[in-house]
Amino acid sequence: MAYTITLIPGDGIGPEVSAAVVRILAAAGVPIEWEEHIAGAQALNRYGDPLPFALLESIERNRVALKGPITTPIGGGFASVNVRLRKELDLYANLRPVRSLPGIPTRFGSVDLVVVRENTEDLYSGLEHIVVPGVVESLKIITERASMRIARFAFEYARRENRRKVTAVHKANIMKLSDGLFLDCVRRVAREYPEIEIEEKIVDNACMQLVMNPQQFDVLLLENLYGDIISDLAAGLVGGLGVVGGANLGDTIAVFEAVHGSAPDIAGKNVANPTAMLLSALMMLRHLGEVEAADRIYAALCRVLAERQIRTRDVGGTATTTEFTEAILAELEA
Repeated sequence: MAYTITLIPGDGIGPEVSAAVVRILAAAGVPIEWEEHIAGAQALNRYGDPLPFALLESIERNRVALKGPITTPIGGGFASVNVRLRKELDLYANLRPVRSLPGIPTRFGSVDLVVVRENTEDLYSGLEHIVVPGVVESLKIITERASMRIARFAFEYARRENRRKVTAVHKANIMKLSDGLFLDCVRRVAREYPEIEIEEKIVDNACMQLVMNPQQFDVLLLENLYGDIISDLAAGLVGGLGVVGGANLGDTIAVFEAVHGSAPDIAGKNVANPTAMLLSALMMLRHLGEVEAADRIYAALCRVLAERQIRTRDVGGTATTTEFTEAILAELEA
C-alpha cells in the first residue's frame, strides 16, 4: 500500500533537488503517491496567498510532507511561509541532526549532535510595532506550555535514540524572566529522565564551545531564535547547509525539509546539491517506519561521497545535480 505524501517542491533550486530525491526514493522501492502543491511567490500570484488553504488541507490529511526551500522576502513582501506553516500546523519541534559525512572535508573531525529548537514562539511570534518614529519594539514570548513540551520532546528523543546528554542553551543571566522560565521548565522535565545528563550553557558560550570542541555536545535544546542561529552554526561544522537535513514536527503532523535557502543565483543550472533534501527525506522514511530503505539510501549516499569522484560544486566537486543523483542510483542498484 502506497504512502500518500504532500510534496512542496519550493522555488529556486527547490524543484531540482526535489525531483532528484523523488527519483531516488522511487528507485529504492518506497511506494509513495505524491500530492504536489506550490507555496511562496508562485502561490501568491496564483491564489493570492503564499500558503494556500489547499496545501494546508493536504498536509493535514496526509500527516506527512516533504518540502523544498521557499524564498522569504527580506524587509518586506509576504511573511515567511516556513514560520506560518509551523504556526498553522502547530509544528512545535524543529529537529536537525548534524552529522559528519564521509568525504566532506571539515575542520572538526567526527561530529554527531542534534539540535532541538522550539518552533512556535519567542521573537518569531512576530509581535512588533513602532513606538514612536525611529523606535521599534519587538515582543519576546516565552510560555510554560511551549517550554515544557519542547523540553519533553528533547528528552524523549534522547531516550529513544540512546543519547547521553541534553544541553539547555539560554540567556537567563540577562533575560531572567523569559529565559528563566524556559530554563526552569527544562529543569523540571529533566528530573523525569534521571538516566540522561542535563547541562546548561549560556548561548554565547555555547557558540564558542561549538567551534572549539563540538564533540562535547549531544542534544542541544534551545528557544526559537537561538535554535535558528545555532542550527546553522552547527551545520557549518560538517560542511554547510547543503549536507544537513531537518524536520518540523507536531503531535500528529510532520514536515521534512531541506534547511538551506532557495539559492536563486544557481536555480535552473543543474548544479545544486540534493544531499540536504535527501537527508530530510530519509528522516521522513524513518518516521514512516521504512528504516531498511532509509539505511540503504544513506549507505549509497555515503559510498558516493567517500569515493570523492562525483560531488557537487558546493563540496569541492564539479558534478551536476543529475550526475550526482545518477551516482547514488547506481550505488543503489549495485
